[in-house]
Amino acid sequence: MSLSFVRIDDRVIHGQLVTRWAKELPCDGIIAIDDAVAADPLLSSVMKGAVQDTKVWLFDTATAIEKLPKVIASEKRYFVIGKSPVTLQRIEMAGISLKNANGKINVGPMSARASTTTIGPNQSVNAEETAAFDWLAAHGHAIEFRLVPDASCYSWQDARQKIK
Repeated sequence: MSLSFVRIDDRVIHGQLVTRWAKELPCDGIIAIDDAVAADPLLSSVMKGAVQDTKVWLFDTATAIEKLPKVIASEKRYFVIGKSPVTLQRIEMAGISLKNANGKINVGPMSARASTTTIGPNQSVNAEETAAFDWLAAHGHAIEFRLVPDASCYSWQDARQKIK
């Protein structure tokens, strides 16, 4: 299986990902998926510049749906990072399995915004994200909220109880 790590992180690519997660898990490349980031040349350049020794691709959702089957069939190991659980849900609904080597979708920071509920440290969700997490969990994904590899974690089932 070529996906070694699947993560949701509203910062997409940043130092914590590179210095902590990429050192813990095997990674030959990083595929970041977000429509807004992929459409912004400056932001894309900054994201790619955050990673020195690993190839990075930034895709919008439609391009990810087109290219991920080839990535998954590869012998190389890739991280897939979506800015939102909604993005990962769309990819799965298109028939592309994001099952990975560690069997989990990891969730990093999801900052507080209007109409969100805080479910953990630096982790908040809105109604659309809640529905996407429910869908992903119902389709067999174990979802863990863990900011860095050595931090404590909690499951979507635990987080779901905090949402009214």
